[in-house]
Amino acid sequence: MIELSRDQAAAVSHWFAAGPPGTAALAEHALAQKGAGRWWADRPLAPRAVAVACAGHVLLRGEPTALAPLALAPFAEHHIQAPARFLPLLGHAFDLLLPWERMVYVHRVPAPHPHVPRGVTVRRLTPKDAPALAALGPESAWVHASWGGPDHLAASGHAWAAFARDRILAMACTYFRGSTHEDITCLTVPEHRRQHLALACVTALCQDIAARGHTPSWTCSRDNRPSRLLAWTAGFRLEHEYVHHLTGRPARRVTGLAA
Repeated sequence: MIELSRDQAAAVSHWFAAGPPGTAALAEHALAQKGAGRWWADRPLAPRAVAVACAGHVLLRGEPTALAPLALAPFAEHHIQAPARFLPLLGHAFDLLLPWERMVYVHRVPAPHPHVPRGVTVRRLTPKDAPALAALGPESAWVHASWGGPDHLAASGHAWAAFARDRILAMACTYFRGSTHEDITCLTVPEHRRQHLALACVTALCQDIAARGHTPSWTCSRDNRPSRLLAWTAGFRLEHEYVHHLTGRPARRVTGLAA
């Protein structure tokens, strides 16, 4: 596939306007955040297949007959959301294709105002908080991947965190920002779970999103029961279910390597 310029991507962004709330938000976010998202097509003019990727997630649309398996090699070890007609192509392109059931929630009910422990402050992140985000460690780097790193997320105005002095104990942020929905995510450091810190951050973030005239959405795995319970407690209700696929490495028969 050919990587598209920003103007070329904007011309095909309408391909992703339909679908669950997080779909359009991912595409719009990838277009708006320079350096965080990338776009591809089988050809720059009148494309027959288009893909957009951000933070390890890929949306694939169009006609699979326009692509050879090798064209999908950039999407190895990604989560791909695509119509069922792409499954044979994906199966030929990668040595692993693992289905992953996903649930999409939309904020419907006013969130509670949870009590947080003494000495903890819940507030919006500022650019000065980038080192605290980075200090969460490489295992938490996914939380700012959609913004291009801790500096960009901290400066975005789209993240809230529970602080004890200068340390982040929990946080919530817009992961993909669209013009209608903002798909959010959150995390809590392991030793501070079960203290309602993530709920406090999500509540503040949802109020912030509503003030922008947008609707919060929440996407998680069907198997992630803690995430589903937190979403429900925070006022989210199930809107949609879908399946995306985790890919492995490019298949050997695609790369031409000897068996």
